[in-house]
Amino acid sequence: MTRQIIVGNWKMNGLSRDSQELVKAITSGLPANSADVVVCPPFTQLGLLTDMLKPTPVKLGAQDCHQEVSGAHTGDISAPMLADLGVSYVVLGHSERRQEHGELDETVREKAMAATKAGLTPIVCIGETEDQRETGEHFDALGWQIKGSLPDGFNGILAYEPIWAIGTGLAATTDQIAETMKFLREELVRQFGEAGKVIKILYGGSVNAGNAATILPIPEVAGALVGGASLKADAFLSIVSAASAA
Repeated sequence: MTRQIIVGNWKMNGLSRDSQELVKAITSGLPANSADVVVCPPFTQLGLLTDMLKPTPVKLGAQDCHQEVSGAHTGDISAPMLADLGVSYVVLGHSERRQEHGELDETVREKAMAATKAGLTPIVCIGETEDQRETGEHFDALGWQIKGSLPDGFNGILAYEPIWAIGTGLAATTDQIAETMKFLREELVRQFGEAGKVIKILYGGSVNAGNAATILPIPEVAGALVGGASLKADAFLSIVSAASAA
């Protein structure tokens, strides 16, 4: 079995002092034989944290990148710029980016290609709305997002986050997660052939210290994309420990 990976998405949280203290607490508290760990702070903290993380097993991730290498894109950050800072992973297509910034599958696909070209590992997010799940359209929605958001030859990570569970404190049930993970694996194999068998799939959506030990052992779950709980060292480390034991 491959080691699970726990990715902390800090979202728009973290000033310098708090970010340094959080990283110190996480790196000093990692369990033996830990799962792989990635922290994704805001852009403003990447330069500060890269040197802190170099001597540790924790990898640095970003929360987005632009699809172009450079140019007249005020306020944007390119994948090569992230790589230049020592970033290894980048979260793309999060539902908050899709909803608040109007990102389309095509845009996410282009960003994933740019990230891969720059040597970063893209973590591409997909997820259904509450209406789509209630009307039974969730699998169609997820299948189309995979087709539209993942480029040919994709060798990054897929993160499944039901939109209705993000930040609500309500995670999907184990049966819902198991059923969806089975579908996602079958869909990846259908679209990518043999390569689809090895693409890691993370679960996200209100993962916390209380439910991680139940979610992470579910078949096809290769780790978690963690939001709010990643801002508290104790909670995040509990999730890492659950992954290490899964």
